[in-house]
Amino acid sequence: MFDRRNIRRIYLNITGKTKDFLLSDKSREFFVFLFFFFIASGFWLLQTLNNDYEAEFSIPVRLRGVPNNTMITSEPVSELHIKVKDKGTVLLNYMLGKSFYPVSLDFSDYKAVDNHVRIYASQFEKKVLSQLNVSTRLLSMKPDTLEYIYATGMSKLVPVRLSGTVGAGRQYYLSDTIFKPDSVLAYAPEGVLDTITAAYTQPVKQENVSDTLRQQVSLLARRGVKFVPASIEMILPVDIYTEKTVEVPLHGVNFPADKVLRAFPSKVQVTFQVGLSRFREITADDFHINVSYEELLRLGSDKYTVKLRNIPDGVKQVRFNPEQVDFLIEQISPSL
Repeated sequence: MFDRRNIRRIYLNITGKTKDFLLSDKSREFFVFLFFFFIASGFWLLQTLNNDYEAEFSIPVRLRGVPNNTMITSEPVSELHIKVKDKGTVLLNYMLGKSFYPVSLDFSDYKAVDNHVRIYASQFEKKVLSQLNVSTRLLSMKPDTLEYIYATGMSKLVPVRLSGTVGAGRQYYLSDTIFKPDSVLAYAPEGVLDTITAAYTQPVKQENVSDTLRQQVSLLARRGVKFVPASIEMILPVDIYTEKTVEVPLHGVNFPADKVLRAFPSKVQVTFQVGLSRFREITADDFHINVSYEELLRLGSDKYTVKLRNIPDGVKQVRFNPEQVDFLIEQISPSL
């Protein structure tokens, strides 16, 4: 570690040399030079900015008030490029401080028989000039005509469908797909509207999802079609698999009145995987092991391989214990 006296000595040495330099004749001459240099530079800059210059700027264009049943099939340009002339100080103000407001076009103000709207420079030039300084000269505007094409269509309600792939992580699964709203209005010309059966989301790709996913998703654009709303909230609940075992009895079906099925054992353990949220919901009553009389006659043996006719929704990886049971078809005496 440094000795405190050495640190103090070094500090005093540095401050002493700095003080000597600042109080020296050479230092005073240097600062006087810098002072007059900055003053001269300032006068030169003011003189330069007092001259006239030309510059180009961009002004946003916005189309507002488009009705829901109207599709803009050809959008107007998003920016106007203007060329102006003024003193450098004014142009510098445009560059550094002043932002231009968008040129707003109200849809209801412009109509066209052929649905092709053309707005000439003379109709929106005032909106540009109102944002410029009085001394500023507007030299040119590009484009000099704003135009767009629209179509008016009928509507119908269509369901939202997922486009893409979503994969759950190991031991997880997607228990549902929820859209809010689950249906949207589709506007299109009658001939096109008849072909629309659903509104699909932009392609979604998610892998190894292990928690409920919430995401705002835009609907897939389709030429000549307008969806309202244009985006929806997608919710993908994720659940974890767990294992459950229930005992399910074997039932004989289509047996003659004087015959009955005897199975050994009469019940089979059914083990399966189900989401934790549905663990209590799925019971033995949801499984049916129905053994057909005709099927047993065709076997030619006294062993029946257990199988389910249908599997409840949300259930997977089903297995049986035992997988085979012994059986016999017992003749019963008719009741008196």
